[in-house]
Order: sequence, then structure tokens, then C-alpha cells
Amino acid sequence: MAEPATPYTVKALDLSTWDAFAALVERNNGVFGGCWCMGFHGELSRTDPAVNRAAKQQRVREGRTHAALVFDSGECVGWCQFGSPAELPQIKSRRAYEKSLVSVPDWRITCHFVGKGHRRRGVATAALAGALELIAGLGGGTVEGYPESAGDVPAGFLFNGALSTYERLGFVRDRPIGKHRWVVRKTI
Repeated sequence: MAEPATPYTVKALDLSTWDAFAALVERNNGVFGGCWCMGFHGELSRTDPAVNRAAKQQRVREGRTHAALVFDSGECVGWCQFGSPAELPQIKSRRAYEKSLVSVPDWRITCHFVGKGHRRRGVATAALAGALELIAGLGGGTVEGYPESAGDVPAGFLFNGALSTYERLGFVRDRPIGKHRWVVRKTI
């Protein structure tokens, strides 16, 4: 059965969408304490959100970061970050991940965010589906995500998205890498 149509538009994070992305992050206090979605790049400043903002903007200028941005009536309301393992070398539960690693994926999905007032409305699903479309446009390959079992994790702690969302979009569980976290894979 096909997913119902959503009122959302998905666009790639680039110079033309930077201002909308930045507005979303600023409305939400820099996201996750000022991360600006830099933690998985391995360049996170834990003390200065302005450093993270500048680093993210520089990556956008240089085309070294990827995200599917979700828009509702022209306002950016969420995103899903993706990239190659070289672009996103940091992942949660890394030690367990590497211990059971068989092959490195072409693409990683590392972070989801939905702005306040827009949660539980299909934004995360639209972002993940949009990321998959953008990945397909970039040549596709094996896509890996690291979602969490939403029923077991306190609200607000799903940095990598909910397992059920990935499974609805055709990802298959590969292996657990933590009490609540899985490696899931899909070929595009």
C-alpha cells in the first residue's frame, strides 16, 4: 500500500536553502545543545555553537555536507542528514559497530531533526524518503542507518530516527549495536 501524500516539499541542503536551514536551527536553540548537525562530521565544538554554525556553513559552501530539508509552506521544519562514511565518520555506538562490521556502506544516514510544533506529523518520514531520493540522484548504492527503537527510548532522544520509520521505507535490520540501536541497510 502506498504512503499517503504529504503536504511537504523536500530540497537538498545547499547555498539556496542555507538560510531556511539556519532559521530552523536557530529557532530550536542550535539543535541538541548547539550541534548544528556537526557531531557526525567529527568537527563538533562542545563549547561554542557559533563555531559549529560557521563550520556547517563552510561545508555547505564547499559541497561537503548533505541533507534532505523538509519544507511546509516555504518554512524548513526538519531534515535528515546523510553522506559517505568519509564525510560522516562519527556514529553512535561506534565500538560495537566496528566490532561486527562486514562491509562499509556507500552512504550513511546519521541525523534527523524535526522542529518544535511539527513533530508527529510525518516530517521525519518525509525527510528520510527525501534523503533516499537525493542519494538515488547521486548514484545510489548501499545506504545504512542507525535508528533506535522508539518505544524503548525517552522522547526527544531519537537522534538517528525511529526504527519503524526506516522499516516502513524498506530498510532491513542488519544487526543490533546497542541496547536500543540497530544497523539497518537498503540498496538504492
